[in-house]
Amino acid sequence: MFGLEQTAEIIERCQGRKGELQLQKRGEEYEIIYNGVFLMASYNGATERAAAREALRLVYNRDNGPLKVLMGGLGMGYSLQETLVWKQVERAVVVEIEPEIIRWNREILGSINSDVLGDSRTIIVNSDFREVLANEAEASLKDPSLCYQMVMVDTDNGSSWLSLSSNTFFYSTEGLQLIKACLSASGVASFWCSRREEAFEDRLKEVFTEVIFRTEAEKTGLDGCYYLAGKAAL
Repeated sequence: MFGLEQTAEIIERCQGRKGELQLQKRGEEYEIIYNGVFLMASYNGATERAAAREALRLVYNRDNGPLKVLMGGLGMGYSLQETLVWKQVERAVVVEIEPEIIRWNREILGSINSDVLGDSRTIIVNSDFREVLANEAEASLKDPSLCYQMVMVDTDNGSSWLSLSSNTFFYSTEGLQLIKACLSASGVASFWCSRREEAFEDRLKEVFTEVIFRTEAEKTGLDGCYYLAGKAAL
């Protein structure tokens, strides 16, 4: 499978704010392991790109003004890269809790994500996404012009395959309501996942007006998945 049978070469292993991080290379492909859990790989970028692209397409079809994007999780920068393809995006705020992942994107992974951290529209926030969501929701309530047209959750492999147990919050009813509060009237939330998750899907439908589930083929031949949730009908 395009070289994945090769032994992984560990590039760097370090202690992050929330656990152990490992960046490794297998052939020409990169992988990130977090607390012993497979987090993401360069050969799984198609679904992440699609999750960002389709959310922005849905928003832009109804709101063709400047777009503001809030993203939880940097990963290898693929979601951000796809977001910045859109010239209508004037600001992309990316919240990443682990400083080493930010550094890896600057020093090592720029060759595969087109150095997205150097784009003038990119704002990197080294913080807990939950805290940022709470602050942004409060600010949006006071001033609706501060709302985001797209909020993307790309912190885990889905609600049932977490990199951190505390990330359960983002998939809970409370977390979803906070995400919704950050969105403009035509805004869309996007959630990357490795498989369909019926319980999470039910919660999405309780909070958002319309929910779409989609899949995208990856280089491995397997499908990745994502959910799109609209504050209004999609």
